[in-house]
Amino acid sequence: MELTAQQLRGFNGSDAGKPIYVAIKGRIFDVSAARNFYGPGGDYCMFAGKDASRALAKMSKKEEDICSSLDGLSENEVGVLLDWEKKFEAKYPVVGRVV
Repeated sequence: MELTAQQLRGFNGSDAGKPIYVAIKGRIFDVSAARNFYGPGGDYCMFAGKDASRALAKMSKKEEDICSSLDGLSENEVGVLLDWEKKFEAKYPVVGRVV
């Protein structure tokens, strides 16, 4: 499945009948199994329906960091992102790509 960033926003947990997706480096993960974390009111709800690559790399929940841009990340931040990506791969199915 391929989704634009705008289409991805429709999978943010606000519609209980739809899955919740979070993208990392353009790969979309179905995080619906962790609705309590990524759904409305969850600790990581701000990532739902978005590519959270930069925010995860920076360990940030700031709105301005929740994007796909990896520009200017330090080597350490890139490593942190790779760790997050491995955790997501182990826990959640990949369902598509952001185009």
